[in-house]
Amino acid sequence: MPELPEVETVRRGLLKIAVNRKINAIDVYYGKTITNNVEDFRQALIGQTIKNVDRRGKYLLFRFTNDLTMISHLRMEGKYYNQPIGGPIDKHTHVVFQFTDGTELCYQDTRKFGRMTLVKTGDEMNVGGLKTIGPEPTEDAFTLPYFTAELKKSRGKIKPFLLNQRHVAGLGNIYVDEVLWMTEINPEQPANTLTTNQIAELRENIIKELATAVKYKGTTVHSFTNAFGNAGAFQDRLKAYGHVGDKCPRCGTKMVKIKVAERGTTFCPHCQALKE
Repeated sequence: MPELPEVETVRRGLLKIAVNRKINAIDVYYGKTITNNVEDFRQALIGQTIKNVDRRGKYLLFRFTNDLTMISHLRMEGKYYNQPIGGPIDKHTHVVFQFTDGTELCYQDTRKFGRMTLVKTGDEMNVGGLKTIGPEPTEDAFTLPYFTAELKKSRGKIKPFLLNQRHVAGLGNIYVDEVLWMTEINPEQPANTLTTNQIAELRENIIKELATAVKYKGTTVHSFTNAFGNAGAFQDRLKAYGHVGDKCPRCGTKMVKIKVAERGTTFCPHCQALKE
């Protein structure tokens, strides 16, 4: 599933291929992609211009004229690409926005899990997971006092705590494994048992790792590509995720993989020993 760095990479691509384009027509080939009434969705957007594309956590926010915002959640396999109007459409392309400049923005989704929701601008934070989403993982928004207070309230394991978007936005399976390895924390360590130093270091690693992953245009493990069809490059820098059986880059111990909260989890049993 695309995590914050991948969604941010898509957003930056959309700024180049979608912003300031006016919609002339919309073709919807898989109606469940649209959570609104499909015809109402089409009629509301035809004639409107995409003014900007924002992001909140793993959600893309298309800002249209006429005070409309389209919330796009890519889920497992969703991706956008552009082409000249009339270009080839395969069976996995479910929505096509035709622009007046002769290009079209296509939404492709092999798994069909992605969704688009059109709302009045200002109402987007009342929709789905955006209602309860935590702060962005930045120095200003994701403060140490906030993170400390959230951790101390939780007796659950640290990995599912970090995966929960209510605590901090944008983290998924890949980057949680990475930041826990970086901070030498066992993925099953109870969240409320982290030391003051561990909390501060984990926060810094979350902020730093996601910023670096954005710089390298995300991680391509299976099928992620940006809006231009290019893979990310951060997979070449992963230290834990995908390295089961390899030697830990820090201590040389063989990396192991277990299930935590039903998610495959790779860690170093020596560096990341479970603490009493």
